Amino acid sequence: MAKSTKETICRPPVDSAAGCCNVEAVVSVDERGQMVLPKEIRDKVGIKAGDKLAIVSMHQEGKICCLSLIKVEALTGMVRSMLGPVMKEIF
Repeated sequence: MAKSTKETICRPPVDSAAGCCNVEAVVSVDERGQMVLPKEIRDKVGIKAGDKLAIVSMHQEGKICCLSLIKVEALTGMVRSMLGPVMKEIF
């Protein structure tokens, strides 16, 4: 079977009101501001040593209410899918 060239973008299902989020783990931050992503989570998501993660924040009433970690490769795909059609129209 031929591999699809269409990139998959992680986002909640359109018909899902509250089913988009899970608490996967609880981590602690040490004195130096470091935390460890549990091995089970790294394996589940495919995060390996040297991978780059973007920290994306969501704001509510002027304060950060949520932080998300997104693999840079996935973030690049998301930006490309959002801006690609706009850039085609411009050029």
